[in-house]
Amino acid sequence: MITKDLLITFFKERATQPVSFREIVFKLNLTPPERRRLKRLLREMVNDGDIVRTRKGLYGPAEEMNLVTGYFEAHRDGYGFVIPEKVGERDIFIPARAAIGAMDNDRVIARIENRRRREGAIIRILQRAHTRLVGTFEVVRTGFYVRPKNKSVPFDLYIAPNEKGKAKDGDIVIAEIVTYPSDKRPPSGKIIKILEKPQSPVDEVEGIIDEFNLPRRFPHNVIEEAKSLYVKGLKNSEHKRKDIRNLLTITIDGERAKDFDDAISIKKIDSGYRLWVHIADVGFFVGWDSLIDREARKRGTSVYFPDRVIPMLPKELSEDLCSLKPEVDRLAFTVEMDFDMHGERTDVRFYPSIINSNERMTYTSVKKILVDEDMQERQRYDYLLQALEIMGDLCNILKSRRLKRGSLDFDLPEPEVLLDVQGNLEDIVKAERNFAHMIIEEFMIAANEAVASYLEALNVPSIYRIHEEPDPMKLEDITKIISSLKILKKTKAVVPKDFSSLIKQIHGTPEEDIINHMILRSLKQAKYSPVNVGHFGLASESYTHFTSPIRRYPDLVVHRILREVLTKKHLSDKRIKELESILPDIAFHSSRMERQADEVERAVLSAMRVWFMKDKVGEEFDGRVISVTPYGLKIRLKDYYVEGFLHVSYMTDDFYQYDEKSLSLYGIHKKKRFTIGKELKVRIDRVDMEEREIVLGI
Repeated sequence: MITKDLLITFFKERATQPVSFREIVFKLNLTPPERRRLKRLLREMVNDGDIVRTRKGLYGPAEEMNLVTGYFEAHRDGYGFVIPEKVGERDIFIPARAAIGAMDNDRVIARIENRRRREGAIIRILQRAHTRLVGTFEVVRTGFYVRPKNKSVPFDLYIAPNEKGKAKDGDIVIAEIVTYPSDKRPPSGKIIKILEKPQSPVDEVEGIIDEFNLPRRFPHNVIEEAKSLYVKGLKNSEHKRKDIRNLLTITIDGERAKDFDDAISIKKIDSGYRLWVHIADVGFFVGWDSLIDREARKRGTSVYFPDRVIPMLPKELSEDLCSLKPEVDRLAFTVEMDFDMHGERTDVRFYPSIINSNERMTYTSVKKILVDEDMQERQRYDYLLQALEIMGDLCNILKSRRLKRGSLDFDLPEPEVLLDVQGNLEDIVKAERNFAHMIIEEFMIAANEAVASYLEALNVPSIYRIHEEPDPMKLEDITKIISSLKILKKTKAVVPKDFSSLIKQIHGTPEEDIINHMILRSLKQAKYSPVNVGHFGLASESYTHFTSPIRRYPDLVVHRILREVLTKKHLSDKRIKELESILPDIAFHSSRMERQADEVERAVLSAMRVWFMKDKVGEEFDGRVISVTPYGLKIRLKDYYVEGFLHVSYMTDDFYQYDEKSLSLYGIHKKKRFTIGKELKVRIDRVDMEEREIVLGI
């Protein structure tokens, strides 16, 4: 029988040039039923990017035709990069003229046209990421258009007169894309909804949910299935589980958290430490291909907003049945690890368990106990003091060991949007990342590594969390930036192994945050893959995501695979093939949904920033340059964790030019120079609510 594997072998070994359908039939001596199957397989392989169909109808392997399948990362000016799906491939620069209307996150095939400069052209769009967009409806002399809010969309959308509905000039609308841009025609669409202009930050969030077409609720049958799981109960599975309800166990989360994925227990042993990481056993309740599973797979991840969350699982599971709430029996999947005094893992055990968390702790409270030595807090939780102090000790040992192997330790401040009890925007501050956060991070990293190493050693198909080495071209940019700042003695070309020591050297300098963000941007995005190539950022040979199955779909999949291995001891060849066929799609879709969630959170943050600053127009603030472009300066304010843009046209005291070598803007006459890290006083000139931009002046 003809299979995909057979065709891949055929193209690699027997096809010395692109071949027609007839040639494949002849060379493989296929029967009529096999020919019908061949048509379907060829179509699937073209869609998957394994092979390419030329304009003459010939087929050939993508690699040998200088073609790469990947995702288009679009810039607002039309150009972008294709991020290859194949692990180890470098990114491909796509000039605006060669993007053929591709939009951000589209799955594309690109032809490499200059291998040295790694430049190419998109020749086909396999899968569109966007089917609709949100923008401003505009009436101009040539007709009706929607100007997208999303800056990565490189075109305005034409709306035919009979497709505009009741939209008026200036309305904020949702438009469905009917035809995408091509060489022969411009993009067109139709208005499907007119949005109310946001009157508050809450309205703005509602608009962003519409903009990204996020699901507001679960289908009725999914909710009903979730409710039915309550009757499944805990007792039916007790005999198959290790009962560790008497083990001192706590959760540590943020103040507003409701979905408690993980709990921890610890004790000192003669050889060092014993750590239990208990993870919500979502897989016990949510089976493969159940209604809940299909919906969770589609969503891929939970999406978090300042005032709400769009969960991956119904709240019956995410906030109740699976959540490791205190003082109630809960089903967990436990990773029990032994470490010596130097932090080396000496033993590991995995098993389904039943736990009963003693306390729901917060990061703030644990920090008060361990760092501030707050007497009131220590007295309140006196029965936890010994365990918490042991956790702190093990955290320091594990972190020290991780950094020695070259792991990157970005202490990156993140903005946090603060709302009052009525949901009004109160402040935007630098989110605290304290020692309690580090404890949980280290313990989750340890558990994820233990699971990944175990599954890899068994050669079982799984999903890994991979992070490839940075692109050499982006390393050149980092070297330029470091040289221009003149804060380090060593300015030779940066290579990946330098990153860890570089981060240490800049620790405590005024430029620390800025350089850390730049290094982070120069790195490739971590993603999910069935092929393990290690995790560059963590300097880990084998890493996965196991610790958050309530909010990440790959974690749930890894839970199921681990359970199968522990239960059956050996997977059949049939089961291995089944996993090998479905895991690439799951990894690929999950990575895509994660990128979308990041994009949503960035849009929300931009919107919150403009709402927060809109009544501060005309006021002056101290700021610091965080990036320099030929068009102007991106500046972060000191008083608030807010960024704005100072366009070069607003810098009227001189004529400024961009110096690419020093990454600076300098005045031709007065010789004033603006570089990354420079402090200056700026004025809020304008807040553009529609564009979500803060325009600065000096």
